Amino acid sequence: MAEAYSSRRVQGRTPSASARKLGTWKLAYADFLTALCAFFLIMWIVHGVTADERQALAQQFGSKPDTIETAANDPVMDAKTVAQILSIDPSLQAYGSSVTITAEPNLVRIDLSDMAEAPLFESGDGSLNASGEQLTRLAGEAISYLAFPVMIEGHTDSNPSLTAGYSNWELSSDRANSARRLLIEAGVAEDRIKSVAGLADTRPLLQNAPQDSANRRISIVLVISEKSA
Repeated sequence: MAEAYSSRRVQGRTPSASARKLGTWKLAYADFLTALCAFFLIMWIVHGVTADERQALAQQFGSKPDTIETAANDPVMDAKTVAQILSIDPSLQAYGSSVTITAEPNLVRIDLSDMAEAPLFESGDGSLNASGEQLTRLAGEAISYLAFPVMIEGHTDSNPSLTAGYSNWELSSDRANSARRLLIEAGVAEDRIKSVAGLADTRPLLQNAPQDSANRRISIVLVISEKSA
């Protein structure tokens, strides 16, 4: 308990004597009331949110809750909930429009796109550049605490490959496999990866602009329900 002291002269004595202020108990009582109010506020917050909301809050503050893996296959953890948890991951948010997280029926799709202002691939190369590798690892860390099966897709824009004998099919397949290796390095269990596919330019992210750089991307797909695989 904090104690406040003041120096006051006691009549009939020469030296100043240290004496406790008469109002100290009021300060202590105020501290007690403040702590009590804070306790009840915390209890109200804890009991006023769902388990999923608590997990989302923990993720927002950079925590990887231990319970997320055990809850990963719980029916409560639907595609929308998983997408919301991933969308507030600060490491993914830092990449702005290069990351798109979409909840589909029984699937969560994480698209890592090659934006003109922030490229993830070297032109015509099946590997990711340094920025692309970093983003893919961060995505891997974000999903490593989930137990859902993973499908990896590589995509290109509609511009044809300039390398003889190396089409957009080979290019997108190599990029997907590059992402697979990085996800495993980041902590995604290898047995969770169910498929790796190169889809060339058959599924553009921007339907009306198939040549746009955003169509060059890696899609990391979490299978929330095996029925959709």
